[in-house]
Amino acid sequence: MPRRPPFRDSLELLQGTLDLMILETLRTWGPQHGYGLSQTIRTNSGERLTVDAGSIYPALHRLERAKLVAGSWQRSENNQRTKVYDLTAAGRRQVVLERSRWDELVRAMAGVLAPRSAGEGS
Repeated sequence: MPRRPPFRDSLELLQGTLDLMILETLRTWGPQHGYGLSQTIRTNSGERLTVDAGSIYPALHRLERAKLVAGSWQRSENNQRTKVYDLTAAGRRQVVLERSRWDELVRAMAGVLAPRSAGEGS
């Protein structure tokens, strides 16, 4: 089977989906800087989702303004100043809510994409 190109974040990922991916990545993997988040999303998606700096940083700033993540300046291993983001308590609550909404959307989409025949289960 030929390999399809990855989804392009600017065209195919909705803002809310990117926010959910960031929040869930921070919940699962802990505090990270923007580039680390981008790489984790890419790796965990099997190289199918690429989120460039032009998308990840505005999303992080938006989530920070909403008090869902908190950023702090730290020194990296190579002594460069980098901003590391972590979930706030509100962010932890929001990721649970958004995951629930996402699961509901997946179930609804499955019903549309693979409907049961009229005679099944009714």
